[in-house]
Order: sequence, then C-alpha cells, then structure tokens
Amino acid sequence: MKVARSIILLCGSIGSAVVVHATNPIFTDVFTADPAATVIGDTVYVYVGHDDANSRQMFNMPEWLCYSTKDMKTWTSHGPVMRPEDFKFARAGVAWAGQMVEKNGKYFFYATLRRNNNNEHCIGVAVSDKPTGPFKDARGTPIITDGMTPDSRRPNADIDPTVFIDDDGTPWMMWGNGDFYLVKLKRNMIELDGAIQKIPTENVAEGPWLFKRGELYYNVYAADVPGTKPEQIAYSAAPAVTGPWTYRGLVTGPAKLGFTIHPSVIEFKGQWYFFYHDGSTPLNGKSGGDGRRSVCLEYLEFNNDGLIKPIVQTREGINKSFRDDIKKQGVINE
Repeated sequence: MKVARSIILLCGSIGSAVVVHATNPIFTDVFTADPAATVIGDTVYVYVGHDDANSRQMFNMPEWLCYSTKDMKTWTSHGPVMRPEDFKFARAGVAWAGQMVEKNGKYFFYATLRRNNNNEHCIGVAVSDKPTGPFKDARGTPIITDGMTPDSRRPNADIDPTVFIDDDGTPWMMWGNGDFYLVKLKRNMIELDGAIQKIPTENVAEGPWLFKRGELYYNVYAADVPGTKPEQIAYSAAPAVTGPWTYRGLVTGPAKLGFTIHPSVIEFKGQWYFFYHDGSTPLNGKSGGDGRRSVCLEYLEFNNDGLIKPIVQTREGINKSFRDDIKKQGVINE
C-alpha cells in the first residue's frame, strides 16, 4: 500500500474536518498560500489565502481560509472567514497576504487588497468577535494606501501587513514590497498613531513578519537576493521594533517550485515553528505552481547568540515522530 499523505476524519460540525498529516504540505483540501499563524490560548490558528488559479492564471485568490490545531499535527478546517469584496473598497479575487491578531477580546484581520476604483494596492482591517470569523470591514476605508508611501522604490508597494503587539501593549504594523514601512497603531487597532517610518533593510522583496524572542526583535521576510531570481527568506534583528535593524542573512532558500515564498513564525508550548508556502505539490488532480501553492511547516531553532539556524525545507516537516506513531498503529503502511 502506498503511503497516504493525509487522512480526512469528519468532525462534529458540518463543513469542517480534521486533517491528519504524515508529510508536508499541512493542508491538502485546497491550495493555500501566504500563511499567517497566531497563538490564542491552547490553540494555533493559521490564516491563508485560497489559491485557485487555473493553468493560465498567475493568481486567483477568492477568499481567506482558517485552520486550527492544538497539537501542530491535526488540523481543523474552518472554511472561509472573509472575502476581499467584503471590504467596501476592494475588488474580488485578491485575497493576498494578511494577518490576524487579538486585542482586548477582539480579533483584527489586516489584509492586502486592490482598490475597486483605481486597482491600486492597499491594506484593510476587519474585526470579529471570534478568531474563526466571520470578519467585517472595521473602517469602510483602507488603513494604508499607496499615497502614504510616495518614496517607495516600487509602485503598489503597500502590501503584506504584519502586526506585532509589544510587551507594553503597543501595536505596530510593518508592510511593504521593495521597501518596508513601520507605523504605530492606536489601541483601537484601526487607526494610525504617528508618522510612517521607512525601515532600512537589505534585499527586501515583500512579506515581513515581526516577532520577539528574549530581548531581540526579529523581522523575517521574503528576500530578493542578488543572483537568485526566486524569493528566499532572510531576516534582520534589532534591540527595538523601531530599530536599528541589522541584516542577519538567510533563513531558508527558495521554494521547491514557484517564485514566491512567504514566512510566518510562532512559539507554541515552548517550541518555535516556521510556516511557508511551496508550489511543488499537486492537489485534487491539478499540478502545483506559482498560483497553486501549499502551506508547509518546519521547526525553527536558534543559536545561543540568538541567530536563527538555517532551515531545510522537507517533505517530512515536523511530523516524523507522528508519522512513525501512526505507522505503528497501522493507519499508514510503506
């Protein structure tokens, strides 16, 4: 018998399922991209764009989906939590990178969009009473538009928001394509609280992700490294979220297939994890590709000096021991 890559077990609620995985990718019901993970209590939630491009499309992303887990190995699908057109100012089909954060019992989702009046990129924010949504447009207008960053080296640079709440409760948002920008948010999470700062960073492509470990702040991001066409994942570190940021090199190389790769980092139950997407896996009779990516997961480890150890992208991911356990139970055979 061939090794089963995933086993679907029905849950109590209609439309949701627990997916038991032996290998990467971790979600195999549909193509998924741009993972954004967050820890709430004893549960990890991962928000992704639903990749639904046909063979002639680069991107067709109709909605954002949510998955959750309590053990990092069995995942519950919660289905769509929002669509781009749920924002009053945005057009359909552009569910690009976003991130959800919790603040004061509310759940705020920051998303990359394209405006329906001029097609420019922008960032919107939505809110829900539950981490699984549904999310609703919190402002009726973008929180960030291209006109706010006129010094960017690239047009339509205002994409890929990451929101980080510092130890003192201050929320910060970073975003960008070609350049990274940082701004403090008001405690209501839907308004800016100060001037936008450009953050000098090497090899910037897109997709920043902010987190803190100990006394160090980290920005892990998709990088344009000279001499390599596909994006890789690099990172910088700083003593404060406002910098100064020091480039620390690569976390991992390009995806196995596709020109994009997108990071997300969390700590859960004392272990650090690294999420990314890759286009090499076929699903549901369709080949993978730039517009048909799948989310994967690896362990993230640090040296004693705080530097991130390089990550090798694997088919096994974090699930080798889990795979061995379910083989012993006769669930899969080689």
